[in-house]
Amino acid sequence: MSNVAEQIEQDAFLDVENLRVSFNTDEGVILAVDGISFSVKRGQTLGIVGESGSGKSVSTKAVMQLLPRTAIIDKDSSIKWHRDNGEIAEITELHKSGRVMRRIRGGEIGMIFQEPMSSFSPVHTIGNQIIEAVLEHRQVKKSEAREIAIDMLDKVGISNPSVRVDQYSFELSGGMRQRAMIAVALSMNPALLIADAPTTSLDVTIQAQILELMNRLQEELGMAIIFITHNLGVIAQVADEVEVMYLGRILERGTAREIIHQQQHPYTQALLRAIPHLDRLGERLTAISGDIPSPLERPTGCPFHTRCEQVIPGLCDIQDPGLTQISSTHSVHCFLHEERDVRNLT
Repeated sequence: MSNVAEQIEQDAFLDVENLRVSFNTDEGVILAVDGISFSVKRGQTLGIVGESGSGKSVSTKAVMQLLPRTAIIDKDSSIKWHRDNGEIAEITELHKSGRVMRRIRGGEIGMIFQEPMSSFSPVHTIGNQIIEAVLEHRQVKKSEAREIAIDMLDKVGISNPSVRVDQYSFELSGGMRQRAMIAVALSMNPALLIADAPTTSLDVTIQAQILELMNRLQEELGMAIIFITHNLGVIAQVADEVEVMYLGRILERGTAREIIHQQQHPYTQALLRAIPHLDRLGERLTAISGDIPSPLERPTGCPFHTRCEQVIPGLCDIQDPGLTQISSTHSVHCFLHEERDVRNLT
């Protein structure tokens, strides 16, 4: 192993290899995540972007063992978590209710869920829910756990934390609830934070505050972040590396700068064209034509060919594009970048 490879292995918190997740339904088996691989390193923010139904949340819930009973993780899939004690836990082999997995879930890997209103219990105070999590993962007394809860609410920018700790989630505004959800996730000092579309339901002003808060807390606590969103504009502000997902596959990956300024896949380009720009106030937004195909009727060939404006008939609709390495950090699955193969096959 080279020195560079050794350094990557040392710095890696999470290594996901060939993750395939299916669901048993009344209509049949649905493949939601189709063989994706990624890793997260210390202090890094990995952005996962794509439309609803692309498999972003399913892939990270597999990491947390939060999938329903109908979910099936392929036996060849691997999710390795590098623990602080030096152990490497293979999450796919752990029982979801076992002691080790309970320690990892919430304690070593925290998660901010997409909708805080439905994530918080309406019959328990915000403080009770933070205290319960702290007592589960940290060896402290209940009085100390309450102080930790108040301190964390203060750290995420909630005013009068000693009062808010005894309030219920429905007594808080949307922005306050999202900050409280961040406080719950961070109260155990996780090494990795999974943020599942944490700004989707917020207005742009509160959204900017939440993004700034997460950047600041990441610097203070030194944690890694997986940031899930459908908005490449948000990804540009927070991510170091970006993976673009569509219909359960990763179509393009690279640094945030490469994905924003040198994107290569037609789907990534279409996502960027759909972002509102202040210098184009009089123009209509460019929507991506069509819809994501049903997982029950997955198209052959490139999964995006049914909506792609640059589709190559007789190729994209028949064969899966291979991986093309644009640079050492930038790769894409697209026949447009396999010029030699295209000439040979057409």
